[in-house]
Amino acid sequence: MKPSAECCRKNYTNLPRLLNYNRMTEKTGVSTNNLVEEVNYGEGKKLPQYVAALSVCMGSVAAGTVLGWTGNITSADLASGALNDIYVDPDGDYGWIGSFMTLGAMLMCFPIGFICDLIGRKLAMLLTIIPFTVGWLLIIFANSTGMIFAGRFITGLAGGSFCVSAPLYTSEIAQKEIRGALGSYFQLLLTVGILFAYLLGAFIKPQIVAVICAIVPLVFGVVFFFQPETPVYSLKKGNEDAAVKALRKLRGDNYNVDAEIADIKASLEQEKKDRISFRESFKKRATKKSLVICFGLMFFQQLGGINAVIFYVGTIFQGANSGLEPSNVTILVGVMQVVATFVASLVIDKFGRKILLLISDLVMAIAGILLAVYFTLTDRDLISEEEKSNIGFLPILAVCIFIIVFSLGFGPIPWMISSELFPPEIKSNASSAAGTFNWFLAFLVTKFYGDLTNAIMTDTTFYIFAGISLVGTVFIFFLVPETKGKTLDEIQRELNGEKTVGQGIDNQGFSS
Repeated sequence: MKPSAECCRKNYTNLPRLLNYNRMTEKTGVSTNNLVEEVNYGEGKKLPQYVAALSVCMGSVAAGTVLGWTGNITSADLASGALNDIYVDPDGDYGWIGSFMTLGAMLMCFPIGFICDLIGRKLAMLLTIIPFTVGWLLIIFANSTGMIFAGRFITGLAGGSFCVSAPLYTSEIAQKEIRGALGSYFQLLLTVGILFAYLLGAFIKPQIVAVICAIVPLVFGVVFFFQPETPVYSLKKGNEDAAVKALRKLRGDNYNVDAEIADIKASLEQEKKDRISFRESFKKRATKKSLVICFGLMFFQQLGGINAVIFYVGTIFQGANSGLEPSNVTILVGVMQVVATFVASLVIDKFGRKILLLISDLVMAIAGILLAVYFTLTDRDLISEEEKSNIGFLPILAVCIFIIVFSLGFGPIPWMISSELFPPEIKSNASSAAGTFNWFLAFLVTKFYGDLTNAIMTDTTFYIFAGISLVGTVFIFFLVPETKGKTLDEIQRELNGEKTVGQGIDNQGFSS
């Protein structure tokens, strides 16, 4: 059912008044949301939005398989020629197999933002099927470590693209009531991909795992092909018909599409009027504070040790003598990660971002200390062989706790909160820079984890990870604001130290 002409006129005539209230808010520093008559959008369907988000995040599954492919490959496997009968030096080349992927991902964070603006979010993501396929083919038919490195780097290019493009797509198709849930799907489907690779790696050779993983991007292409381009991008390019069609598909026929089209247009116009230079933006307190917070969260996410666990979980348990096959524990870790991330998608809009981050980082520190204590007792021969077998459960318990709490908070939230905190005028470049910084840190961890454990032993390495997580907990408590239930306009005013009253007016000029 289409909205009535009177309803549309009412919503359009509200626009100038809403923009005037925005100007009043800018002058007074106090949000005037309680003065604005709420626009009636009608009842929008949520299911099509969930389907679209899950479809785009099938690409996250493909990225997850790239991350998880090394999980069940130990240094001993590589030395014995388990990978395409190629000898891989456990000391020199092993770290590069994991870290080349992160280098590729790091280099794509900036280009993918420009590509998404140039050719559209949908086409940009569909084109990642090409590097995914080329990269996996290089690994499948590799006859040297150089081909493996190249394959890992190219699949990393594709995987890193989704860290920027998938959250961007879901944020532009989602209604604000389910923005947090849909935003967490990227991390959820990423963990599904990691688990999928773990399961395959436990039972079949790495080369066959690569063959199956190469099929996943093709499945993504088929599923996502039928989803629309985002209405925001279509309106940016002046294609209103495409934007209307997309909204009707995403919201249903009973939704007031015309009102949201007017909303987005007003937002884009206001964005043009309010556009300021990078230099001017960096004079604002909100800009400087958002950069510190977002880059800080990326720092603590990676330096807490998550990628050391994800990439080398098999090697960790091989050295732990837990009594279980490393491949079985790897699968357990993958299952825990998926379940915890799914729970996070359900509670992230209920409990809030800050409390989940605090719990996540604090318990990660405790789990890291437990793992470090275990390696102190066993690697430094402080207890007998019988006592070692009696505490064989400890590393399994510690890693499972670590993965669960990471997935509840520090997995999805740093990526999500960046899009909420950065001012509009720097959001695109700042988000890309934060993503690049994140993957650079991931490269350092994955490349030098083995060297670090050889130099200062495994226990000291995890004591360092745990110490960084404790510092991160303090950082979150004092610096990170709660963004749950707040509009983007309110968040910016809070970062600037201004007072807000009521719910505020969002960056599109409409009440939340």
